[in-house]
Amino acid sequence: MSRICRCLMLAGLAGSIAMGPAAADTLLIDALRDADREARDLPRHGATMERVEQDFGEPEERRSAVGDPPITRWDYEGYSVYFEHDRVLRTVQRRQ
Repeated sequence: MSRICRCLMLAGLAGSIAMGPAAADTLLIDALRDADREARDLPRHGATMERVEQDFGEPEERRSAVGDPPITRWDYEGYSVYFEHDRVLRTVQRRQ
């Protein structure tokens, strides 16, 4: 094999190795950007029950409060909203 061919092959190999991490970083950044966009479309910590119902509509199911302080759960399609008293404590996306 000629010296030029070997040099071109090595240059191609080095270039593909160098691009591997950059491509992985791009995929990770895109995934984080998509997750952030989805999180913005969910009820936020501290929102009132009234506000959640105004913004997201009637839940599929309202579960009774349990414990002290009272924790209530509203189930929507794909996620659940947990309230402490009348304020959003946490919103959890369910696995599909």
